[in-house]
Amino acid sequence: MSLPITIATRESRLALWQAEYVKTLLEQRGHAVTLLGMTTRGDQILDRTLSKVGGKGLFVKELETALEEGRADIAVHSLKDVPMDLPEGFDLACVMAREDPRDAWVSAGCATLADLPQGAVIGTSSLRRTVLLRSALSRMQRPDVRIEPLRGNLDTRLRKLDEGQYAGIVLAAAGLKRLGLGDRIRHIFSTDEMLPAAGQGALGIEIRAGRADLVGALVPLADQATWLAVAAERAVSRAMGGSCSMPLAAHATLDGARLYLRAAWGDPEGDARLVRAEGQADVADQAAAAALGERVAADLRAGGAH
Repeated sequence: MSLPITIATRESRLALWQAEYVKTLLEQRGHAVTLLGMTTRGDQILDRTLSKVGGKGLFVKELETALEEGRADIAVHSLKDVPMDLPEGFDLACVMAREDPRDAWVSAGCATLADLPQGAVIGTSSLRRTVLLRSALSRMQRPDVRIEPLRGNLDTRLRKLDEGQYAGIVLAAAGLKRLGLGDRIRHIFSTDEMLPAAGQGALGIEIRAGRADLVGALVPLADQATWLAVAAERAVSRAMGGSCSMPLAAHATLDGARLYLRAAWGDPEGDARLVRAEGQADVADQAAAAALGERVAADLRAGGAH
């Protein structure tokens, strides 16, 4: 059954790419799709870090309002921006196949962290990246390097780098690759070097609860392996307090029926030590994946994470 579907999307270049991508896939399946571009509070507040103004949920609230008012049918999100618990009346109806989940180092003059000059400044908007970078720099004995906030959409962040405000910045590899900016990447951090955020690289599609017609239309777009992995990752974050702006990393990979999950937590105000935990289990559904995430979160707390 073909449906008329309106997609609510942020108006950044990356968000529009993601919405257009979903639009194309739905149109290939016979649906009539239009876009509703919107500016969110997260796009408007650029002078403070996300952790101080309400977290990444600021990027989805206006889109949810459009769904609630019937102006849109679905919202396409970078899954790492989606709060761990959706408001009542909303469902995560689809998780799509993941792009590269890793973090990327972007710099004009430094091929890696090891090349940073004395007193260099690194830019990132993420508490997770901040604590992971602090740990790496501590191991390298580089107390001279400063980590400073970097807000704005992808193009804005790259412009600030190009203006010389930072020696290097850390961004999600997925966004750069999706926009054809892979040549800006100097180094992709392995997951051992920088453990990704829960859901990083994956797209999630949100709907109003009870829209069985949309659930059916989105089934062909879903990727079950990604969905199981992110269910475990998001369960770690939910069990640790649910905030997208927590200094927490969680990354899972599926090998056959076996799901492997690693997590790390750091204190942005304390020392550079990371608390790490990992686990594995055979999983057949999202509930089993989430249970693995809860066990790993318990291990993090036992190690001192809070």
